[in-house]
Amino acid sequence: MARSRVRAGGLLVRCTKQANRLTGARRTDLDRGVRRIRSLYLAGPDLFHPRALDLAIQMQALCEAAGFSAMTPHTDATVEGEGSEALAREIYAERVARMRRADAMVVNLTPFRGPHCDPAAAFEAGFMAGLGKPVFGYLNVTSEEDAELLARVEALSGAEMDEQGAWRDDLGAIIENYGLPECLMLWAEARRLYVVVTPDPGTDLTGVELCLEAVKLYADY
Repeated sequence: MARSRVRAGGLLVRCTKQANRLTGARRTDLDRGVRRIRSLYLAGPDLFHPRALDLAIQMQALCEAAGFSAMTPHTDATVEGEGSEALAREIYAERVARMRRADAMVVNLTPFRGPHCDPAAAFEAGFMAGLGKPVFGYLNVTSEEDAELLARVEALSGAEMDEQGAWRDDLGAIIENYGLPECLMLWAEARRLYVVVTPDPGTDLTGVELCLEAVKLYADY
């Protein structure tokens, strides 16, 4: 596993990916040849941030500057006005439609309300993968110690190694221990997964910029 580190604006960035994934170890016929990626779906917990709209505008501007159109999970135009199952289904349908229209995804996998990423972001990454569309991800943490999933679980609920050498949480369940920043399924699917150590994990967009650079390389291949 390649673990490259670069400095970006004074921040520590780590990319933990296989070197050959960017240039297409599993690319389909739709990926090959001419440039195919024109639109991106932006997923992640940014939707719930107090500055959600500002962040969406900034990310869309970064995408446009890189030559891509961007779609976010924001759904302002809904028929239902109050929280209900009907509204939830309407929002789901709109987000799914946007993912189907997008050519690729940039997903924010920053830990959200626990050691793992936003569950909706994980679902959407899997949905895009199921459509055969490339996924590029990043996650922000405040210290390099939090860059690995095991360390975050241990900090939140404790972790102990059993007699067989497996790490277990406070409930006795096995914790994935592959030295990865997220669960192996998300990590393995992403064309690139950047870990950014930053004092402002909620609003730092360095990961978006790095993903866009990777998308441009992938799209032009």
